Amino acid sequence: MRRFSMISEFHDFVQLPPPQHPLLSVVDVSTVPHRYGQQPTSMVFDFYSISIKRMRNVHVHYGQQPFDFNEGVLSFMAPHQVFSMAVADAAEEVQKSGWVVYIHPDFLWNTPLATTIRQYDFWEYSLKESLFLSAREEATMLTLLFAMQQEYMSTIDRFSKPIIVSHLDSLLHYADRFYHRQFLTREKANHEVLTRLETLLHTYFNSPELPERGVPTVHYVADCLHLSPKYLSNLLRVVTGQNTQQHIHAQLIVKAKEKLSTTSRTVSEIAYELGFEHVPSFSKLFKAKTNLSPREFRAAFP
Repeated sequence: MRRFSMISEFHDFVQLPPPQHPLLSVVDVSTVPHRYGQQPTSMVFDFYSISIKRMRNVHVHYGQQPFDFNEGVLSFMAPHQVFSMAVADAAEEVQKSGWVVYIHPDFLWNTPLATTIRQYDFWEYSLKESLFLSAREEATMLTLLFAMQQEYMSTIDRFSKPIIVSHLDSLLHYADRFYHRQFLTREKANHEVLTRLETLLHTYFNSPELPERGVPTVHYVADCLHLSPKYLSNLLRVVTGQNTQQHIHAQLIVKAKEKLSTTSRTVSEIAYELGFEHVPSFSKLFKAKTNLSPREFRAAFP
């Protein structure tokens, strides 16, 4: 695996000229010489990467998942995330276009963005959850990228950094807006995810192995649905108003109510059957969701 702590190291690896600024680079993807073979090349950056690009005959893996870059997409990678690239067909020409911005965290030092940049959930989305841009949205993003490039290529002075950071901040705000648009416009696909989630939770909470497996975690559910935890929670919040954890708890409470109202098992037995190691944890969650303790809920049934 290749690790790049500085942007200049990556420039050297892909045979690009040294960056104009040691902590920032704006790269035209079409100018990057191809350095990947058919065996995947795994890499880690210690800096941020924001890409708008198309690539044909290139296999990209990110978080063990393949991704197709044939369509124009906007993708984000935070420092220390692993990805790999390889040629799909050695006999076919590699085609690529677009732009990439590399930003080292040190570039943002002493700016408000240094502390707020990680507030955007899309840094934790997987590559297959990249943002598919409309033509108008892509034009907006490219305008900001070109403005950053123009400033990056100019003579560095005391105004350069705040101007570039301002453009970057605007780009991140637009990306946040466009992601929320994507959640809304992909209604059919989003509801299919919701249906799969409900089926998954129903099966899980009715499994005889539930006591040993314990209450499902958000990461477990997201992995089963082949989505990143942040992306799944944000999608569900837009569609239903509840995040993944709330959906898990809702299904759990439905099952708990069923057992409390139709069986004579003790609260401790029911808590164990639902995957809780400690009865107080179950009772606390049940009361938080129903305003009744398990015993008070049961008492309502003659």
